[in-house]
Amino acid sequence: MEKQAIEYCAKQLVDAGYRVHKELGPGLLESVYLFCFMEELNLRGIKAKQEVVQPLYYRGSKLDKEFRLDILVENEIIIEIKAVEILLPIHIAQLISYLKLSDKRLGFLINFNVPVFKDGIHRYVNNY
Repeated sequence: MEKQAIEYCAKQLVDAGYRVHKELGPGLLESVYLFCFMEELNLRGIKAKQEVVQPLYYRGSKLDKEFRLDILVENEIIIEIKAVEILLPIHIAQLISYLKLSDKRLGFLINFNVPVFKDGIHRYVNNY
């Protein structure tokens, strides 16, 4: 996927998150936001998968361990959904590690438990 297409998709993701937050507001469970965010992506014709299993490689060897991405959009962008009072450094580290381990270039950490949506969306890049 070209950079221009990725950026267009990224704008759609931010708008989709805004729409979900506007409709639901803060205070619900993460699973509710995940479900509604996926529905919003579907309505927009954006290809996304949830709970995507990624194999774990260590020093070139595939291990008998895996990790799960909340959402993988267009096989390019990782979305991690949260519904927490405060984002902790570990939440950021999780997304950055997922970007590196899955060799993806762009990711968003979206916390829906905020009064104003712009305070809950964070963009991170990996060799982008």
